[in-house]
Amino acid sequence: MSPELILQIIVIIFVGNHLLSEVLSYLNFKSHKPILPDLLADHYQEEEYQKSHAYHASTYSFGRLSSWISFGLTLAVLLLGGFGWLDAQLRAFTIHPVGLPLLFFGVLYILSDLLGIPFQWYSTFVIEEKFGFNKTTPKTFLLDKLKGYLLAVIVGGLLLGILIALIQFMGENFWWWFWIIISVFIIGINFVYTSWLVPLFNKLSPLEGGDLRAQIEAYSQKVGFPLTHIMVMDGSKRSTKANAFFSGFGKKKKVVLFDTLVENYSKDELVAVLAHEVGHYKRKHIIQNFVISILQSGLMLFILSRFVFAENLSLALGASESGIHLNLIAFAMLYTPISLLLGIGMNILSRKNEFEADEYAATTYRSQPLQSALKQLHTDTLSNLTPHPLYVFFHYSHPPLLQRLEALKKYE
Repeated sequence: MSPELILQIIVIIFVGNHLLSEVLSYLNFKSHKPILPDLLADHYQEEEYQKSHAYHASTYSFGRLSSWISFGLTLAVLLLGGFGWLDAQLRAFTIHPVGLPLLFFGVLYILSDLLGIPFQWYSTFVIEEKFGFNKTTPKTFLLDKLKGYLLAVIVGGLLLGILIALIQFMGENFWWWFWIIISVFIIGINFVYTSWLVPLFNKLSPLEGGDLRAQIEAYSQKVGFPLTHIMVMDGSKRSTKANAFFSGFGKKKKVVLFDTLVENYSKDELVAVLAHEVGHYKRKHIIQNFVISILQSGLMLFILSRFVFAENLSLALGASESGIHLNLIAFAMLYTPISLLLGIGMNILSRKNEFEADEYAATTYRSQPLQSALKQLHTDTLSNLTPHPLYVFFHYSHPPLLQRLEALKKYE
């Protein structure tokens, strides 16, 4: 296949993916219903409902602006051979088989992130601030950026360096070696996430003794959930939005509650939220997701091994000679349709799992406090209560709130 034809295919995929995203976003924005759904009349005031629509109008308009700017810049780089031009400039500094790709991706990462900072700043300090969500200070924003760079260099650079070295020295057999490495990484990150990564950005403190802790421990003991730590995270330093999660394997489970969740929700609602998370554990959803992620990684790496040495991929991006780093970019763009289909499949499975976790919480604890917590979570975050079905199909990993409430009513 000629470089010209490859470039045409890449551009068609890139443009098609962008237009699909724009159409779905438009349909989702226009799906807003002017009348508040009856199921939410006890939690939403009419004023809050209209504020929710205003919030989504702001995020939609700004999202479209940033999306089209990003699209235009990337398309220009593709059509003008910008990736090949950058490769030629960097070859003046090094032609090391591993050093050159790392330098190339490092420059791309920094340029991309610097271009994105004004949009992130506006989103955080204008839109989120306007609607009362933002608690991030400029200092925290900048420190997060610096810490993100550090992680990208250490973790991202290490994994990328290993991948490139294996490609260079193992040939087409690189894929199963790196598959083993990335599988270990996917599993291992779950062990260190709350111990090593979260503390880089947030403070974790043990939940103090009292009724809430006693209720959580009593429920965990009742359902046989091996809870070892209950931590509270200072999520309020960045946003008023609330969340909860747990990590760990085997007999060591650590539950993390955002302080915004602890402060603004009743004890029954908090236990119900925990029961939902326990439902994922009991229904084997965590293991299922790990297995699927590992299998998807293997599939991608195997397909990559068929493409990564094709010189015409580099030439299609405007280079004068082949480069592993250029082939990786071309492959990533060509892989987009497969990634989209796999993402849809994962979202379908994830929505099914959410219903199952809701069912578990309702049957082992109670339905009503979980319904109340879900309503409050969506109220507090001004979530879209009537998303378009097509947008849900493509993008939602959780079922829409109204569908979850209807399902939970069976267990009242």
